[in-house]
Amino acid sequence: MEIKTIKVGVDNCYLLKDKGTILIDGGMPGSCNDLIKGVQKAGIDPKEIKGVVLTHCHWDHIGCVKAIKETTGAKIIVHKNEARFLESGKQSMPPGVTRWGKIFGAFLKNWSRKFVLEPCKADIIIGDEDISLEEFGINGSIVFTPGHSSGSVSVVLDSGDAFVGDMAMNALPMTLGADLPVFAENMDVLFKSWKKLTDLGVKQIYPAHGKPFFIKKLAKKINR
Repeated sequence: MEIKTIKVGVDNCYLLKDKGTILIDGGMPGSCNDLIKGVQKAGIDPKEIKGVVLTHCHWDHIGCVKAIKETTGAKIIVHKNEARFLESGKQSMPPGVTRWGKIFGAFLKNWSRKFVLEPCKADIIIGDEDISLEEFGINGSIVFTPGHSSGSVSVVLDSGDAFVGDMAMNALPMTLGADLPVFAENMDVLFKSWKKLTDLGVKQIYPAHGKPFFIKKLAKKINR
């Protein structure tokens, strides 16, 4: 399995290539050329991408989805609770759950207003059950992990690698290191999602913001 990180604005998008190729998340608005160039720089023809899994549909994760779909022909995969944001282009952002989250969130909400999200039709709308990625040539599943948003999902590989969107953060100015998110719709639900991931034997965490880290770094916080 090849895992390639593509920096798109303030977000990480991830390319997974095995028997097939998928992309995780769609980056910030206005960064579409950077995303396509990043795919090509990784040595992958954009046309190889057959699926795009959206961990959730906040504005900084779906900004280039329509452009990706038009360029690659890939199927866009999203949870049923998030599809309305993707298909309407409506912006969404969860509240701050820490003091810094509330302060920084106010700034982000203001800043995000300058971006326009192009609506994009979802191809595969999933529910709360785990969905195998075998048809896309990837040994892993899409796992429902709400909390940051009501329709957040993670991609969990058989290897123990997990791509969790904003279930965790590991970058300034959000966090000083690997930590729980500073924004979330429901932290109690988020903790249940972390338990689900630990029960699945997840080892390595790939956040949308910041570098990968081992799940043990969050052990004291998620095993409350």
